[in-house]
Amino acid sequence: MGHYDLVIRSYNPHKDRARVEDLQRRCEVGPAERGLLFTDTLGDPICRIKNSPVYNMLVAELGNHLVGVIQGSIKLVTVHKPPKDLAWVGYILGLRVAPLYRRRGIGWKLVIKLEEWFSVNGVGYAYMATEKDNEASFKLFVDKLGYVKFRTPAILVNPVSHRMSKISSSFEFEKLKVEEAESLYRKFMSSTEFFPSDIGNILKNELSLGTWVAYRRGESWGATCPSSWAMLSVWNSGELFKLRLGNAASSCLMYTKSSQLMEKVLPCFKLPAIPDFWQPFGFYFVYGVYGEGPLSGKLVRTLCRLVHNMAWKSKDCKAVATEVGGSDTLRHYIPHWKLLSCPEDLWCIKALKNKERNNLLEMIKTPPTISLFVDPREV
Repeated sequence: MGHYDLVIRSYNPHKDRARVEDLQRRCEVGPAERGLLFTDTLGDPICRIKNSPVYNMLVAELGNHLVGVIQGSIKLVTVHKPPKDLAWVGYILGLRVAPLYRRRGIGWKLVIKLEEWFSVNGVGYAYMATEKDNEASFKLFVDKLGYVKFRTPAILVNPVSHRMSKISSSFEFEKLKVEEAESLYRKFMSSTEFFPSDIGNILKNELSLGTWVAYRRGESWGATCPSSWAMLSVWNSGELFKLRLGNAASSCLMYTKSSQLMEKVLPCFKLPAIPDFWQPFGFYFVYGVYGEGPLSGKLVRTLCRLVHNMAWKSKDCKAVATEVGGSDTLRHYIPHWKLLSCPEDLWCIKALKNKERNNLLEMIKTPPTISLFVDPREV
């Protein structure tokens, strides 16, 4: 590191904005075998956390060089531990270290500093998400920092095709008012792991495009729920930042180009084409997926087609993504492409207080709830 001491401090937008953006542009996200994702934060490096109740970004400097960044957010969520099923948790994201300064302990020091900030703000648990094949992230958090495997949700990504999806006339839809949606979520999903206590703020946020329910035609939506029904909400992540695929495998590129050609040459076959992900694009994130009754799976699939058609009308939305519990049976009804999805994301967690360590052992032993609430503010 030369004769300079590493300095870690809070992000200063006036001093650091351009340098953080440059660092983020130079750092890839995701496994190389599926292509690297590059993020364009549209001039706001803290865009991914600024909608959270409490948040912070730390930067690492060596002399005049900004060599690393990390972000964190804090919220109150449902976790199944005694004596209460609520806990303050800190989410770690956006850890980036400049390529020339990696393997020097900078990432480790950034995480430690962020954990200290969590503890000062009353956080009991810190958690992070990574792909199970990310060896560098696993070694840092699990082997060196004491995090443990917690949950393995599935990230499902569906490209927005060049034509609208056909929606069955057997079902009806209704867009709920924010108050109705909040009441419904609190009634049916408040016991779900990581359900945020401030769900109302999420639903009221301008990035939340709405909450929809679907049910069988002939039944009605009212004081009592239909025999089968489903619900979901949509978050417009593309308003915060854009993604771009780079360095993808040649097979992926060839498949994309050939699928686009086939759709143009043989439209009668209605073959879906992969959008051009090599140009910056936005995406919708589907959250709060829930359903009841024998037709709930089909209703979720129909709602996902409704969201696809919403995205189809958008200017630059090229994908619809969601993240659900690994054991959630509804995942099988959510349209997605295996080529773009991650069947096993990895969540790791760590107790930051001594009194929480025994509770963490019990939480890990407890079988996960079928559903898992993934906060769209942390995507």
